[in-house]
Amino acid sequence: MKVILKETIESLGIIGSEVTVADGYARNYLLPQNKAVIATPQNRKLLEQERAKFEIQIAKERKIAEEMAEMLEGVSCTIAAKVSEEDRLYGSVTVRDIIEALARQDIKVEKRMVLLKETIKTLGSFKVPIRVYKEVEPEITVEIVPET
Repeated sequence: MKVILKETIESLGIIGSEVTVADGYARNYLLPQNKAVIATPQNRKLLEQERAKFEIQIAKERKIAEEMAEMLEGVSCTIAAKVSEEDRLYGSVTVRDIIEALARQDIKVEKRMVLLKETIKTLGSFKVPIRVYKEVEPEITVEIVPET
């Protein structure tokens, strides 16, 4: 089913774009939540009339994302972890640990924003990208130190 998005949805597209989704997804989620409308000729005309408003909203979202990216760019967080005698971690450092470490610095990020390819299993310093907005991914430094 073709729908026109009324707001930006990370996995689908930006506000005002026409996308094809599964019928059930559109009927059960997008349409009832008022996140999209069915792509009909009448709705396309309305979309063209509101395109300027959508572009302003996209610009605002991008500006907010870029401000957050500037704030995150130089951030470094330290996570203390239990280690064995050979300096190997007993567990591993996950996205949740990174989110908690950032929260202690009054920086709020969502789980889906942290782009950790695999869990961290050794001591050291690691660069972790944070997706703030489409194509806006500042990197933070995560330092893993032994727990004292």
